This record gives sequence, C-alpha cells and structure tokens, in this order.
Amino acid sequence: MTRRALIAAAVALLAADAGAQKPGPTPSPTRTATPAQAAPQAAAEWPQFRGNHSLTGVTAAALPATLKVRWTFEAGDAVESSAAIAGGTAYVGSQKGELLALDLATGKPRWRYKTVEGIGESSPAVSTALGLVFVGDLSGTVHGVRVANGEVAWTFKTKGEVKSSPVVVGDKVVIGSYDGSLYGLDAKAGTLAWSVHTENYVHGTPAIVDGIAYFAGCDEVFRVIRVSDGKDMGNLPIGAYTGASVAVANGRAYFGTFENEVLAVDLAAKKVAWRYQPKERQFPFYSSAAIADGKVILGGRDKVVHAIDAATGKAVWTFSTKARVESSAAVAGARVYIGSNDGRFYVLDLKTGKSLWEYESGSPMTASPAIAGGVVVIGTSDGTIICFGA
Repeated sequence: MTRRALIAAAVALLAADAGAQKPGPTPSPTRTATPAQAAPQAAAEWPQFRGNHSLTGVTAAALPATLKVRWTFEAGDAVESSAAIAGGTAYVGSQKGELLALDLATGKPRWRYKTVEGIGESSPAVSTALGLVFVGDLSGTVHGVRVANGEVAWTFKTKGEVKSSPVVVGDKVVIGSYDGSLYGLDAKAGTLAWSVHTENYVHGTPAIVDGIAYFAGCDEVFRVIRVSDGKDMGNLPIGAYTGASVAVANGRAYFGTFENEVLAVDLAAKKVAWRYQPKERQFPFYSSAAIADGKVILGGRDKVVHAIDAATGKAVWTFSTKARVESSAAVAGARVYIGSNDGRFYVLDLKTGKSLWEYESGSPMTASPAIAGGVVVIGTSDGTIICFGA
C-alpha cells in the first residue's frame, strides 16, 4: 500500500469514530527539546494507563508462572478501557457509560459512576493523594470522581471525543481530545490551567518525565510540552499520523504510526534515531509500546507482536496471532502479557517471543492488561472483565 493510501485509510478510520472533522496537518518548526532521563522504577500498583508516567508498560509486581481466572464481571457493553489498579480496587470504564470500581479480590462492584456517554479507549487514572479517579468519555467530558464513594467531584467539557487517557502529575491532569487539543487541568477543581492546540486529533496518552509531556497526534508532529504551564518546548515533524501513545525510556521516545512504522526519537538530538518497518504486511500500528530488557514490544494490525532492539531498531522476534493486535503489551518479570482481536490473551517469553500460556476468551481484546497485586485485569469487546491470578 502506498504512503498516501495508508494516510487516507488512517484518516478514514479515525473520522469514522470522531465525526466530520477534517485533518489539516501543519507541522511546526523544530525548537529545543528537553531530554528525558531513564524511566523511573515501576510501582507495584497500576494507577494509570501503561502503569507509570513514562508509559513503558512495565510493572515491578510479581505474577505466578501459571495463571487461572480468579473472577469475571459483566460490564454490559464493550470494555476497550484498560484498568487502573490502586488501593485494592480495579477501576474500569465501559461503552455502557459507566466507570466501575471493582474489588480486586472478588470482582464485586464497590460503586458505579454514570458518565455522559460511553467510555471508549480512555483508561482511568487514580490519585490516592487527592482521593480522585479521572477518566474521559465519548461526549468529550473529563470526569473527576471520588474514590471513596463514586460521587462526582467535577467535570470538564472538551469539544471532541476523549479517547486519550489522563495522566496525573502533582496538581495537574493532562489529557488529549479529538478536538485537537492537549489539556492541562487543575486536578482538584477540574478548571482549565492551559491547553495546547494541534491541527488534528489527539488520540494517544502523553508520557510525562521530569515535568515534560511527550506525545504525537494526527497532525504528523511529535510534541514536547512543559506540564507546569503548557509551554511548547519544541516539536519535530515526523510525517506520519499517530494514534498510539508514546513510551519514554533512556532519553528516547518510542511509538508506532499509521505509516506501518515504529519510530525512536532521540530527545536530546531532536531527531528520529531509527524507523522500523515490517516488510511483509503494510498495516498501521495502533497499540502502544512496552519498553523492557532493551526491547520495544508492541502489537500491530498485521496480526503480529513485534519485539525490536531499542538501540538499533532491528527486529529481535515476532509472534503471530490470528487477528490484528490493538491491545498494548505489558511486561512483568521475564514475560509479556497482551490481548488480541482473535479473542486470546497471550503470555510470551520476553527474550524469545515464545508462547508460554494462552487463554481463549471468545471475544476480541482491544483493551490492554493492567498488572498489580499478583493479578492481571483485562476487558473484552463483549463486556467481560477478567481477572487472572494464582
């Protein structure tokens, strides 16, 4: 497929979800970027999408070698939202229009919070310090909800669907919208602190390291924004639409694009360090990358999980599923955990990509796994939330 055809397909796909907005990419000139340091040590909890602010998808939590289903919960509609886990509670959104707080040990609901419209791919983020959980919905509303009882603390309305997941940094909640903006909100009050407007959808979740947010959107630009005040710290035209979130580790940002490529951006040099492109199948990358053991691991719409050398951009291993992979991989210890649209949940060896364990759910898994407290939580397209553990 040609580059122009790939871009057209990507825009058509996003427009089908978001309505009649028209893309109008206008790359900005490159300015000085602040290099990120190595990703911080992952916490045992999983309080947000990808587990930590740098979005590496890595947890320090231990998992048993053999998994079994501990409990399931029927949400009543598709679950594309990935769980956040904190304080013995799994927070998950559903297309039914509910944010669920489920007891991690039993799967029983502690409370249900009704959103304006369904929750798509926006995953909750928990601040135990503030006692709030945040999530966006398809009406474009961002919600701040009290973890104690599920009562609303505040709402903030954007002008487009919210599929980006919130990231909580100090007193700010940072989140993107299909109205083309990245927002910095006051976490306690839900008021606008700043916004950065791009020329197209902001689908992915920003990675935040040392007070700097890194993200790429559908305007073909990789952006660097200071979280304290929303100041533009430099951007880089990349020539590709991006729906995935950015993962940051060791001074580089890694992400897949709709150009059938995975990019590594050197943050200090402000340039693309390498581009990885599978030659066998020309499909967009939609899922976000995990960074572990010197590898970039992510699924593709080519039905393949790819492991790429983080230093060189060369393929290390691939693992084939029977349908496209839109779930984002998570890593615990020496294992990779990921769902597929073929209805299977896979556990792969991090070093070799060999399948160690599989579970047939019977429904596509586009949500990404959350790992904490010795369990894995993931939702399915038929609305089943599954908890795997010992």
